[in-house]
Amino acid sequence: MERNGDGSREKTDDEYAIRAAASISAFTEDEWNSLAGTTRDDAKNGYNPFISYNFLKTMEESGCAIGRSGWQGHHLRLEAPDGALLGAVPCYAKSHSQGEYVFDHGWADAFERAGGHYYPKLQVSVPFTPVTGPRLLVRRAGVDPDVVRRALASGLKAVTDKLGVSSAHVTFAPQADVAALEEAGFLHRTDQQFHFFNDGYACYDDFLATLASRKRKALKKERREALSCGISIDWLTGKDLTESAWDDFFAFYMDTGGRKWGRPYLNRRFFSLIGERMADDILLVMAKRGGRHIAGAINFIGSDALYGRNWGCIEDHPFLHFEVCYHQAIDFAIDRKLKVVEAGAQGEHKLARGYKPVTMHSAHYIAHAGLRNAVADYLKRERRDVAHVGDYLEAHSPFRKGPLQTGE
Repeated sequence: MERNGDGSREKTDDEYAIRAAASISAFTEDEWNSLAGTTRDDAKNGYNPFISYNFLKTMEESGCAIGRSGWQGHHLRLEAPDGALLGAVPCYAKSHSQGEYVFDHGWADAFERAGGHYYPKLQVSVPFTPVTGPRLLVRRAGVDPDVVRRALASGLKAVTDKLGVSSAHVTFAPQADVAALEEAGFLHRTDQQFHFFNDGYACYDDFLATLASRKRKALKKERREALSCGISIDWLTGKDLTESAWDDFFAFYMDTGGRKWGRPYLNRRFFSLIGERMADDILLVMAKRGGRHIAGAINFIGSDALYGRNWGCIEDHPFLHFEVCYHQAIDFAIDRKLKVVEAGAQGEHKLARGYKPVTMHSAHYIAHAGLRNAVADYLKRERRDVAHVGDYLEAHSPFRKGPLQTGE
């Protein structure tokens, strides 16, 4: 592997070069924006705000995803012989497995007990963000996407082997990426999330009409009770995202996150920077009582999806979490004609609120043959279990199984 001033370089079978960069700033913004799905103007490929240059740069500049926090940038560039960028992989060298939402702690423990060293590993993902999006990023024009994905997948495997690290993990990947990664020798893993699908509803009541009568009544009651005690809801986006609003939200985030995780991943500077750079891609749903905000949730807005991320509160009220995180997200998606609401990781309680089970995909390259074989056997059984659970949840969804009956 050749070395240059800003990273390592390795030739692929097609004479393309893979080069590693320690920071997203090693790419120019124009270079990154040439990759499909990274800008709001790229409607054909679907804009995903989390793989935008501004989001990934903010993660690093705020100090949230840097070497000191265990997220050392090792982003891969796929270059043509003339140096032109053909594709990229947002990648990090990790010294732990925190903030990933696809859990491999058991693999790490087993390997360490057997005398191996699981860390560092390579993690291809958006830090602290359990949202599916492109991981093998392909230049928008002038290339064959499948060829570039295969080159990126084989390049990632080659870099893993060259570095001598235990593994490379590509999480929350679309199926086109997973197919290329499997071809390169990665193992396929599945998991479950819950998403709301907007079937062209004109209003929330149109959505309610698709539910069984008992479920419909329960949600109406839940929403009434959530907004009792004089609670109102504000939608803040664009110029409404003031530093005062971020101060309020950060207090919620730290209070709830500190109790839930022990140490929240995002710092106050992150929210200021992301609000400055991506205000039109952000929705803060804020609950107000007695003239002050008491709870809130941050969402990001893609070209056709709303992505729910973090929630917090400084007052506890029955059902307020469900109202702020799930019902208001549905309201906003219907209002903006967004097709999907992705409400984050886990949470079967979302099913009763109109969110459907959806299979998530990841791919894992394990360098050690013994560990790879053990993980492959585990994943085969896990995929079967995830499929069975998905079928069960789908069968027990709150949606009507037949036509609406008179009087419902």
